[in-house]
Amino acid sequence: MTVRVALNHQSVYRFDRPVKLWPHEIRLRPAAHGRTPILSYSLNIEPAGHFINWQQDPFGNWIARLVFPEPANELIVTIDLVVDMTVINPFDFFMEEFAETFPFAYPAELKRELAPYLEVEPQTPLFAAWMSRTQAALPSQEMRTIDLLVAVNRAVQADVGYIVRMEPGVQTPE
Repeated sequence: MTVRVALNHQSVYRFDRPVKLWPHEIRLRPAAHGRTPILSYSLNIEPAGHFINWQQDPFGNWIARLVFPEPANELIVTIDLVVDMTVINPFDFFMEEFAETFPFAYPAELKRELAPYLEVEPQTPLFAAWMSRTQAALPSQEMRTIDLLVAVNRAVQADVGYIVRMEPGVQTPE
């Protein structure tokens, strides 16, 4: 059984006088390679007198590049999206033979291609504490990689909650 979900996202910026709107990049369009069927998508930008060029980054993500020729009192970005939320088994994929057991090592050529994804940022205090608890709960010996992925996903599902916030603003990852 599938469920259709409609999403409306709007960002509004208002200014006390007309300002020059410098070029913007909007990254609010689903990737073409996603598994969730997109039934409809629209992007509306105000002020209307802008130029838009759609591009894809090296990872297949859509980028709307916007140029505004005239000063404006506000900038409004509105996204409307309808998706078909079908049930997908996230663990239904093929594993390369070298990666079937964790820990594993990437072959040199693949490791070079994956280098940007293997960079590690410093851990924040809350994340470090969570990792310490989670790693302590996992088996310390060699294990099937798929079993490790399932265990980590269970830990995230058990420990990370979603809270609907009504106040505006950006929330830190911590």
